[in-house]
Amino acid sequence: MIIAIDGPASSGKGTLARKLALHYGLPHLDTGSLYRSVARRLLREGADLHDVGAAESAARSLTPADLSDPALRDEKTGEAASVVSAMPGVRAALLDYQRTFARQPGGAVLDGRDVGTVICPEADAKLFVTAAAPVRARRRADELKARGEPADEGRILEDIEARDRRDAERPVAPLRPAADAHLLDTSNLSIEAAFAAAIAVIESAVHQSAAERPPEKPAGP
Repeated sequence: MIIAIDGPASSGKGTLARKLALHYGLPHLDTGSLYRSVARRLLREGADLHDVGAAESAARSLTPADLSDPALRDEKTGEAASVVSAMPGVRAALLDYQRTFARQPGGAVLDGRDVGTVICPEADAKLFVTAAAPVRARRRADELKARGEPADEGRILEDIEARDRRDAERPVAPLRPAADAHLLDTSNLSIEAAFAAAIAVIESAVHQSAAERPPEKPAGP
């Protein structure tokens, strides 16, 4: 079973994806971490974030160590990831990795910006998780404060709105719900309530898919 979860920054999709993966016993991939890893590599090397060649080279040479860098969750890395993720060459370089992960035996849970539309359009269940921008800014600020980091909620809101525009307006794989995705607004939901709603959507999608599947032909003599 492949579960695709898309949505904007700080909508709660990552937390939800991890809980769903644990619930169903499936591997989980935060596809945004791939773009964050590319951006982090460029920042670490002092490269220009708009250098397409450098970004594509970084995307083709990612290592497990890149994906486990704790600095991936930094606000600066997130902003930089929004820049490199708009580059068609970077997206193409990471496409096979994501599809291979999704199609492993048993399936997987993936969250990101274009999982249901580009990476796994054949996913068994698709969710588009969203929340009002001010709510997302407050969540991000609370997350930073919990880590003992400074958090200017007004600035975070501006960054989120700018990132939303970049993600929605990029020419390749813009952020948008798949036509068959279920919209889940978490603005006024706790994580447990969002989790329960997601489970209901997924179970319904799986049962509907099973009902629509043609019956297997009996084995021949």
